[in-house]
Amino acid sequence: MKQVTIYTDGACSGNPGAGGYGIVLLYGNARKELSEGYRLTTNNRMEVLAAIKALEALKEPCEVKLYSDSKYLVDAINCGWVKNWEKNNWYRNKKEKASNIDLWQRLLELIKIHHVTFLWVKGHAANPENERCDTLARQAIVSTDLKNDENYSAM
Repeated sequence: MKQVTIYTDGACSGNPGAGGYGIVLLYGNARKELSEGYRLTTNNRMEVLAAIKALEALKEPCEVKLYSDSKYLVDAINCGWVKNWEKNNWYRNKKEKASNIDLWQRLLELIKIHHVTFLWVKGHAANPENERCDTLARQAIVSTDLKNDENYSAM
């Protein structure tokens, strides 16, 4: 399997508000950057969507180290929260429905294809690739081509 390193970040201007994600994919000497902005969404949705879009960009199954400054994303996977939510019909506990179910379902399908290690990196701590993802996400927020986050709904 090819070994790929991915950095992702999501951002929002207001939460909810306009949002965006930034991605840096690294494979050998190759580098690819991706970003998109959305009219109305949340920061957590953009963090998870960044991981999804990064994995969807891979053309074949890969061994992936995915770095994110989102504890929500990294802990949900590494601590098994998402698997528990799925097992409990997408409830966090007996009364509280999990958030962003549509995105978690997509991500779970992708990690069946790729062998992904989710790694937390401290945000705004001079990590060049994380900083670049933040810049890409923030640029996407102010772009003139904002998309609709079709599955986001304000509670």
